[in-house]
Amino acid sequence: MAVLEVSDLSKSFGGVLAVQNVSFSVEAGIVYSVIGPNGAGKTTLFNLITGIYRPNSGEIRLDGELVTGRAPHELARKGVARTFQNLQICMNMTAIENVMVGGHLSLDRNLIKGMLRFPSLRCADAVLRDRAAELMVYVGLHAYRDAEAGAMPYGALKRLEIARALAAQPRIIFLDEPAAGFNPTETVEIDGLVRKIADSGITVVLVEHDMKMVMNISDRILVLNYGKKLTEGAARDVRRDPAVIAAYLGKAA
Repeated sequence: MAVLEVSDLSKSFGGVLAVQNVSFSVEAGIVYSVIGPNGAGKTTLFNLITGIYRPNSGEIRLDGELVTGRAPHELARKGVARTFQNLQICMNMTAIENVMVGGHLSLDRNLIKGMLRFPSLRCADAVLRDRAAELMVYVGLHAYRDAEAGAMPYGALKRLEIARALAAQPRIIFLDEPAAGFNPTETVEIDGLVRKIADSGITVVLVEHDMKMVMNISDRILVLNYGKKLTEGAARDVRRDPAVIAAYLGKAA
């Protein structure tokens, strides 16, 4: 069974159809990329699946369970995590504190225990901090463990968002342009990180404009254009598709 199934999903803003009857499914443990020209509806699709927007029509299923319209925090409890195209980092916190925020679902949220600082709660905090430190090593940020987030370079902050998402122990993670603004060396490094995440068993759904990266790491690719599904398939097939070439380069190409 597919970990994610999207059926006839649509979303409009006023008279603008941002996503139109899009359907696809994602198998577990793969890198599934969503590509398309600017304005194709990629981020809107992410926002629909992760509960930020409610669709006008269509269905979303996780492991066969209908989750259409569920709030982001409900989806997080079901193993959904994401990063954003524009950084969503708490700049007044340290790097490791940002990662710990992502693991809050595993903590005991009993108010009385929290007020009295029960030993069990202090122990859980210590375990969470250790886990956050491990994730910082995992994404290549061990040197920034106690750094103020506001003082970190852009590339490190993009990795920090991934570490925070992983702290929620997701089954599926949505990465919205993780290599945006990167130089070629940084892109190769993030390429390896995305592949490592998928190889660990976490399904990766990716929006990315760097076509070299997409073609290198994707198991399957969905192409959107003007909010519609243009095609879907393996990288070797998508890159040769005349409709995809026309969407990116114009019909003359």
